[in-house]
Amino acid sequence: MSRPDITITNIIWSFDQATQQVNVLLLKRAEAPYPDYWALPETTMRFNESADDAALRLVREKIGLALDSFHTEQLATFTHPRRVPGQRQLSLAYMTFLPEMPALVPGYGATAAQWFTFQSAADHYQVRHDHTTFSTVTTTADRYYNQLVKQTSTPTSQLAFDHDWILTVACDRIRNKLDYQPNILLILGPTFTLKAARTIFAVFLHRDLATIDNSNFKKNHQHLLTAVGTSSAAHAGRPATVYRLNYLP
Repeated sequence: MSRPDITITNIIWSFDQATQQVNVLLLKRAEAPYPDYWALPETTMRFNESADDAALRLVREKIGLALDSFHTEQLATFTHPRRVPGQRQLSLAYMTFLPEMPALVPGYGATAAQWFTFQSAADHYQVRHDHTTFSTVTTTADRYYNQLVKQTSTPTSQLAFDHDWILTVACDRIRNKLDYQPNILLILGPTFTLKAARTIFAVFLHRDLATIDNSNFKKNHQHLLTAVGTSSAAHAGRPATVYRLNYLP
């Protein structure tokens, strides 16, 4: 019996400073299985590297950025026998938090690379670019995999493989860690304003930004934040205080 392949799946997050929106990187696949389907970036783990090293290598190869290890967080291992067609394949999933949003050029195995805007939608989340929208899953893992029949789907209705489910797990992880380890704030860069942090919290909490009071937010998260100066504001008025996450190097 052949051994299953091991791949690294990377949910790569960033932040568009112009639109003040969270973004997720998707690639359009060039080859079978699932040609023309959008997917999360993946790579095969090499014999002589760790999973952590493979996740960072994927970012270097796909985007051209060399990141410190604290920008990448292991998410989960996905092992369901039905997650991919044909040869069984295990996925070690990671999340990467990019402090910048570089231009994208599709590499080997992809015909397109695109930043998709991440949005809150009632009881789930959506990623969207132009007229293409993908949604996270609102069912259980067992039900999801039992219904995983991609042959009847279209490239604009579902992500390839089980990437809808992997993205769902990633969103749940981020939301559940907001109050004690909000690594998602790394997409804002090494320092950020409270408004920028509240903007990210709001979308993951399915709330309007206006409902998250600045003073209460600062009080409730003071154990995570250290003030490090003020912003170089380009508009009139008092510069905003900027903060960093105090549990990181």
